[in-house]
Amino acid sequence: MSTPANQLPERDTERSPLRFVTAASLFDGHDAAINIMRRLIQSQGVEVVHLGHNRSVEDVVRAALQEDADGIALSSYQGGHTEYFKYMVDMLRERGAGHIPVFGGGGGTITPEEIKELQQYGVERIYHPNDGMQMGLVAMIEDLVRRTNEHRVPAGKPDKVDPADEISIGKMLTAIEEGLLEDKQLEALRKEWQLAGGKTPVVGLTGTGGAGKSSVTDELMNRFLQHFPDMRIA
Repeated sequence: MSTPANQLPERDTERSPLRFVTAASLFDGHDAAINIMRRLIQSQGVEVVHLGHNRSVEDVVRAALQEDADGIALSSYQGGHTEYFKYMVDMLRERGAGHIPVFGGGGGTITPEEIKELQQYGVERIYHPNDGMQMGLVAMIEDLVRRTNEHRVPAGKPDKVDPADEISIGKMLTAIEEGLLEDKQLEALRKEWQLAGGKTPVVGLTGTGGAGKSSVTDELMNRFLQHFPDMRIA
């Protein structure tokens, strides 16, 4: 059974909840499995940033850095899992985030031999259908949460934020969320950010329920990312 958040060990509740980025891999439209898994992950008291299906390694890693994620969980049923997972491990290491554990699954498309190869390469755990039958789905997710807690890096107290550094932005937001900054330091930073933000245009989008606000926003963001990759949008 799932462990309620109020019954988690003290070391798991003294900080903000674990944060995961979940997605289905590039060229993969099979999202049923990852949708089930992300709900089970949420049931363990974990924050989940779900990217949906057909997501590239770049998409997932960028989101993990920006969100200061503690872990990544992916499903891959498109046959290119070996290259996909290895590329993700490589990119995380290159961007200074090799501490973020990567978990995955792909039903019977990922063989036991490939699982061994990927885990030796640096993937934390690939779950096989046999794991689901032997452990049960909830126990698999509890294993994922336990492993991620073991990898979790203590939150720090950054002094400054580099607007071009996604890791420092994510870690600053985590530090604010966990109340790690002194009031004077936070006040000074807020004044600095407000001055910088004075040149930032703000666009509001409204409409009745079901009008398509999220869809329009999603399409706009995709086009900005495609044509203006150096822009910053919040």
